[in-house]
Amino acid sequence: MKRRILAAALVLAMVLSMTAILSGCGSEEETTESKGTIILATTTSTKDSGLLDEILPVFEEESGYTVDVVSVGSGEAMTMGENGEADVLLVHSPAAEEEYVAGGHADEDGRMDVMYNDFVIIGPEADPAGVSANAADDAIAAFEDIMNSQSTFVSRADESGTHSKELSIWEAAGLTPSGDWYVEAAAGMGDVITMADEMSGYTLADRATWLNVGGDTALTILCEKDPSGTLYNQYGVICVNPDKNENINHEGAKAFQEWIVSDETQQLIGEYGVEEYGEALFVPNAK
Repeated sequence: MKRRILAAALVLAMVLSMTAILSGCGSEEETTESKGTIILATTTSTKDSGLLDEILPVFEEESGYTVDVVSVGSGEAMTMGENGEADVLLVHSPAAEEEYVAGGHADEDGRMDVMYNDFVIIGPEADPAGVSANAADDAIAAFEDIMNSQSTFVSRADESGTHSKELSIWEAAGLTPSGDWYVEAAAGMGDVITMADEMSGYTLADRATWLNVGGDTALTILCEKDPSGTLYNQYGVICVNPDKNENINHEGAKAFQEWIVSDETQQLIGEYGVEEYGEALFVPNAK
């Protein structure tokens, strides 16, 4: 009898030992699957639109990387890349992006198209500048009406892609905005829309952020879909040159770049917003 009890105890001990070993192996495997963190420097518009909250969990689950999002203007995002403070960029200032790549700040694959949408000129329904009546599809004329009427205009003034687009429209109109009516916010897109609402003013916004936050304001779209293409808004993804410093997670950045231009992710981007807003917030166009 004692022998049987001893044998049973030995068997139980072996089972418990094997269970502990297998449990330890499982924990080690889970740790191995976590590949570390990548720093994504991107625009406030992608964050404020809600797109990243929708798609990044998919990337993290599929890839094993954790994404640390730094939401700034496109200009500041590219400065972070130049300084080796980010691994990958998702920005929307094409001319500046090409200069960034030409300056040797990107990896060998350079810049890739990801998606696009458009900008809209929004303002109070009362429309004191008369934009909707005179320039509903002419961005340059809309800016002229706003300046001539000295109506409040809130500028991002943060070297973002939206700010660059705004400045290019003023330049195309041959105008230099200044005065109390021209408010330089130095803030992100969501905050600027809120400011414009509080001041009953106008601003230039990307459509995605507008659709995501504009419903909480008394503002409305007054100028859109300029046939000249002036309001076109293209986004691109760029991996930072890994030669910047040893801290650049180039492997993770490349995984993100390849993932966001993949057919599966492009489909996710094209579907975002349709159910809630009745239209996609971005149009995927990776090549």
